[in-house]
Amino acid sequence: MNILFRTDSSLQIGSGHVMRCLTLADELRQHGGDIMFVCRQHPGNMIGLIEGKGYQVVRLAQAETEYAVEPEDLAHAAWLGVAWQQDASDTITAVGDTKPEWLIVDHYALDRRWEEMLRPNVGKIMVIDDLADRPHDCDLLLDQNLYEGMETRYDNLVPKSCHKLLGPKNALLRPEFAAARKNLRKRDGQVKRVLVFLGGVDPTNETEKALQALAGINDRQFDVDVVVGGGNLHKEQINKICLENDGFHYHCQVDNMAELMAAADLAIGAGGATTWERCSLGLPSISVVIADNQYETTKAVEAAGATIHLGYSNKLKVEDLEKAIKHLINDYVHLNDMGAKSLAIRGCDLSLKNQNLVEAIIGDNSAKT
Repeated sequence: MNILFRTDSSLQIGSGHVMRCLTLADELRQHGGDIMFVCRQHPGNMIGLIEGKGYQVVRLAQAETEYAVEPEDLAHAAWLGVAWQQDASDTITAVGDTKPEWLIVDHYALDRRWEEMLRPNVGKIMVIDDLADRPHDCDLLLDQNLYEGMETRYDNLVPKSCHKLLGPKNALLRPEFAAARKNLRKRDGQVKRVLVFLGGVDPTNETEKALQALAGINDRQFDVDVVVGGGNLHKEQINKICLENDGFHYHCQVDNMAELMAAADLAIGAGGATTWERCSLGLPSISVVIADNQYETTKAVEAAGATIHLGYSNKLKVEDLEKAIKHLINDYVHLNDMGAKSLAIRGCDLSLKNQNLVEAIIGDNSAKT
């Protein structure tokens, strides 16, 4: 079965869309899927990582000039780098005569108009979304996030026949998280290890802000694991800070995130897709919103008692982070309660990870309605 992914990464977009597509691609490849990606060559893209995992990538050219957003454009239209019509045409050219059975789209700058242009050239269309801010022409929709009223968010945005997979129980998690959860140690409320990961790109360098807060705790009795992506422009400075502080350990572009999360007692992280990775392993967290699309989900996770939500990164001070860290390392009851509530959010048996999704795509070669 031929399966085509259309997604992008960049300094502006970040790495999350590509990473969750790779998780799904790996799963589908194990079930016999023949996978190809179509990605535009934005600055800070992760095309090399995709190719390094053995996938063919059709590279769409970066625009020579910055795209001028029109009043009728989508909120994230600038992320595409070109007009949606141009992108659809480029993607159709990339598809050629293959006519993949599935087109999987994970891009905030694409909507029903783009999908309708691609429809004659593909079998079925799946959309991965978080925003519910635009209509789609799709057969299958995945939104893995926690929202108030999430069951009805897409009622007027997708065809009635569209099969919807909604909520954290459908989160795209790599197999390593299922393995780590089966062997998960019981945390005792003592903070001996803190994990810091604020996204693969982290363009505003929130990681350094977190490290300053942690370094400011003079009597700290914990180690710190600091994870950055290969595309992080500040990684050399972050590594330097780690070298200057005892117990700070620098990790770049890791493939053992589940291991690091399982070893941690507290995380400082962004409110994106790694939220569900943390929840799957019952890891208490302090969350920072670094993009608008993370706010509502992070607020919902806080309401469920699984994180401390410190709001938008551009308004966050080092002192605020330090205060939250000190509170949690001195309140083991709160910390343990957060861990239990994190596990409850993710809920389901991770050994059945993505089963409904894989069955919808591969199982009967059609999305169930």
